[in-house]
Amino acid sequence: MGTLAVAVPLVFIIYWQYGSLKSLEKTLPVYRKEVMRDYLRAVIKEVSSFYYNNAMEALSVPPDAIANRAGGEIHIKDNATLSGAVERVGEHFASKNIEGVERFFIVVDTIQNGVNQGAVLFYNPATRRMQLEPEASELQAINVACAPYLIYIRSGTKVQSMPVGSDRNPWHPLIVKPLLDSSEKIIAVTGMMVKWDYFLKELLPAALDKPLRESFPTDYMDVIVAVNGEDGEPIYGDERIMPDDEEAYQRFSFIFTRWFLATRMRGMSEAQWARRNYLVNLSLGVTMTLFLIGGIALTLRTAARAMKLSEMKSDFVSNVSHELRTPLASIRVFGEFLKLGRVKDAAKMREYGEYIETESRRLTQLINNILDFSRIESGQKSYHFYSTDIRELVADTLKVFEVRLKQDDFTIHFETMANLPRVAVDADAMTQAIVNLLDNAVKYSGASRDITLRLDHRNEWVTIAVSDNGVGIPEEDQEKVFERFHRVSTGLVHDVKGSGLGLAIVKHIVEAHSGKVGLESRPGRGSTFTIQLPALTDTSAERDANAPTMTTSDESLARG
Repeated sequence: MGTLAVAVPLVFIIYWQYGSLKSLEKTLPVYRKEVMRDYLRAVIKEVSSFYYNNAMEALSVPPDAIANRAGGEIHIKDNATLSGAVERVGEHFASKNIEGVERFFIVVDTIQNGVNQGAVLFYNPATRRMQLEPEASELQAINVACAPYLIYIRSGTKVQSMPVGSDRNPWHPLIVKPLLDSSEKIIAVTGMMVKWDYFLKELLPAALDKPLRESFPTDYMDVIVAVNGEDGEPIYGDERIMPDDEEAYQRFSFIFTRWFLATRMRGMSEAQWARRNYLVNLSLGVTMTLFLIGGIALTLRTAARAMKLSEMKSDFVSNVSHELRTPLASIRVFGEFLKLGRVKDAAKMREYGEYIETESRRLTQLINNILDFSRIESGQKSYHFYSTDIRELVADTLKVFEVRLKQDDFTIHFETMANLPRVAVDADAMTQAIVNLLDNAVKYSGASRDITLRLDHRNEWVTIAVSDNGVGIPEEDQEKVFERFHRVSTGLVHDVKGSGLGLAIVKHIVEAHSGKVGLESRPGRGSTFTIQLPALTDTSAERDANAPTMTTSDESLARG
């Protein structure tokens, strides 16, 4: 039902997306034109911002930089007096180094012998002063651009101090900015001559390239851009764009307003471009749908695993609680008998003491398993390896486990071969692994009371095999029994309480010893767990007789 709830909306979305793509195929040509216009606007905005911002910075001369001023008029006696009146203006321009500017100038209104006359002074970088240049080729363009401002100066008109571009003379483009006093009345005009060759060779190519890949991510190499004059004559561009060929055009603003920026695509018609984009978008849609399906499947799988893990942890808490209560109850009962003096017979007291010791060992084993699991999970479990006689280690382990085997009427058959090679092991960890296997055999032996522990040497491996004749493990669960918290969910195996950590810890310990652990089992015929440890050669055994070979910290059990 949950899959159907996901599949129906997904099919609807795919169908709707296909219809949207077909509709988009028809509207893409219009969209393409608008993209081209947006691109041209971005280029023109970049150019205009460059000149506007530089003009605002360079032409903002302080009003008090002009001396001998009465309102907007400068009273002078001669040209030297005029140059002195705007000396500080030259100092201001000397601090400005703007690319693409040919020269700075200022236009003022003067009174000499009672006669008003406008004057244009140019900044001379060599002398760092303002000077008159009656023969300058730019004078005509400046006079045409500034004539209205002289009228405003003489009439005391308030204007806005904003840069304004002028290209009435296409060979002498310029930018002017009114200079205002504290009452916002115009007192002079500052300006700068723009290098049109810098614009075409440096600024415009950079402005064209900057938004190109953003506007045309996949086909920017096919975009052709050109600059044409009002008469259609080419000004700039590797390929000429005729008025009939252009797909979009835009007039420059602020400055170079007599020129147009035009563009078209190379070699691809609008219909072809729209079809190609339709196929690209359709492919992306299919790919995203596949990713979505995969993501949903992965999410459902993860949720199922999380629910299973939560259930396993709940079972773990329940089983551990049972495992703790049983030995604690036995210890308390036998302890009370001894405390109250109800047991007088020495043999009986010894028997009760053995029971208390056995149950204490069970508690210790369970707690050690939980603590070791915690260390393994946090990556802090360490092992110290020593050259060890495996027969002695197993014999000592059986002595520790003997009381419990006797209490549960179990008989253990210990089989070993002569001349077993030594192995490098952490004695405590390997003892814990063997005890976990023996405890597992006791729990799942059912009515059988025979356990076999066999030591052998096969090729380069020393093997420890623990066999029982109990309930066995179904084949589908045999690979999972070594996972943390895993419990067989059916049959008699599920009825036995346990923490679900013992075999997981066995596997971790054995793998930390560079060994392998295996399982052979058939339901109703018992199970055999086999630990394989690498045998030491004579040379390595002699070398490792008195010192640990290594100390390791292994990875978490959280995998799987």
